[in-house]
Amino acid sequence: MTAKPAVSVVIVSFNTRELLRECLNALAVEADGVSHEAIVVDNASRDGSADMLAAEFPQIRLIRSEVNLGFAAANNRGFEIAQGRYVALLNSDAFPRPGALRNAVAHMDADPKIGLGGARLVGRDDSWQPAARLFPSPLNDFLSLSGLSTRFPRSRFFGRVDRSWADPGEPAEVDWVPGAFSIIRRDVLERVGYFDEAFFLYYEEVDLCRRIKAAGYRIGYWPDVTVVHLGGESSKTLEHLTLSSSGAQLTLWRLRSEYLYYRKQHGLATAWLAKQVEKQWHALRAWKNARRGEAGGRAKAEESRAILTLIEQAWRETDGGRVSPPRPW
Repeated sequence: MTAKPAVSVVIVSFNTRELLRECLNALAVEADGVSHEAIVVDNASRDGSADMLAAEFPQIRLIRSEVNLGFAAANNRGFEIAQGRYVALLNSDAFPRPGALRNAVAHMDADPKIGLGGARLVGRDDSWQPAARLFPSPLNDFLSLSGLSTRFPRSRFFGRVDRSWADPGEPAEVDWVPGAFSIIRRDVLERVGYFDEAFFLYYEEVDLCRRIKAAGYRIGYWPDVTVVHLGGESSKTLEHLTLSSSGAQLTLWRLRSEYLYYRKQHGLATAWLAKQVEKQWHALRAWKNARRGEAGGRAKAEESRAILTLIEQAWRETDGGRVSPPRPW
């Protein structure tokens, strides 16, 4: 009888064939003797990702979905067949550095009260990415929208959203970590439940971390678990959808998930307040930039007016965060 792996690595693939190949090759090299299995859930990719996987990585467990299930539901399909005592999430555009998986397992083994742990995320050029974060709130949303968190990153108040004031080289207990890489204790996952499939994309990992913390476990951030993360690669293939100014977040999907999260975790009043924070900010931004008259100002005003429309659309389509629109979004 084959021994069960220590870790089941679940990767959701959506139109990132070349990056998926790089991700799997990096995982194979950097797993560093950790017994693991890799499970890839392909979300109806149009670029031949699943066929490439079947031909080049026959040892990988492949789940082909005929439709785009979204991030939460696709990962859940992987959780259902995972055999490891830990389950690790790894984006197809994320590549573990040497020792990442080994160190993550060691941290989990050392402290049974850690329910979920995350990595230090960096770009290919080693640039810092937010990876140890505070739970969302209307105040935190305002600090991000206003740019105050970026203007005063060393302030414990203004830099609170991404803990930009903290030394990224120091381990910490945090509220939540991004799903680009995280490792979850399997028995905790079974206890609190898998991802909430009401979230098609965005906020599903925030919701899961909140449930894990509510169950009495901690969320860890470990700088010696380093993962290169590109970010937004799947989103770039959906050119027909309106993007946020970063070009990486799909604004409508993000807004829907935001309202679903706030309504679920904090109630209607907080969901409404979060909506008003962003709505009033973009109304002010549109008014201010329209008055400038120059091309750059007009473009920013138009962008904010488009987001105002999407805010109302997302609120209406989720009934104020009460229901999730039918998948796929």
